[in-house]
Amino acid sequence: QVQLVESGGGLKQAGDSLRLSCAASGSLFSTYTMGWFKGKGGELIAAIGWSDDDTYCADTLKGRCTISRGNTKSTVILQLNNLKPGDTAVYYCAIRAAGRIQYDYWGPGTQVTVSS
Repeated sequence: QVQLVESGGGLKQAGDSLRLSCAASGSLFSTYTMGWFKGKGGELIAAIGWSDDDTYCADTLKGRCTISRGNTKSTVILQLNNLKPGDTAVYYCAIRAAGRIQYDYWGPGTQVTVSS
């Protein structure tokens, strides 16, 4: 089993920046990809592969997104700049074994609310 815990959500103003953190623990895969979803089962907005250079941010975020590793391989940071009310959602962190398409484990989610 793998456990994921997100942090960093809350109430923001339009134009603010957001930094979400996700920490994975437990029986981690030997290599894996971690991703962020907007809504459970919703849009994959960012992901980082086993290589720190293997990153993805959705086109819909138009350059407002950065995903990176934290202090450990199992910690991932998502930064969203110039927040908009449309960014309001529950954001979920998820992990999948390298080579798989479907994400195997999900965190409980963190609410982000952006007011105008």
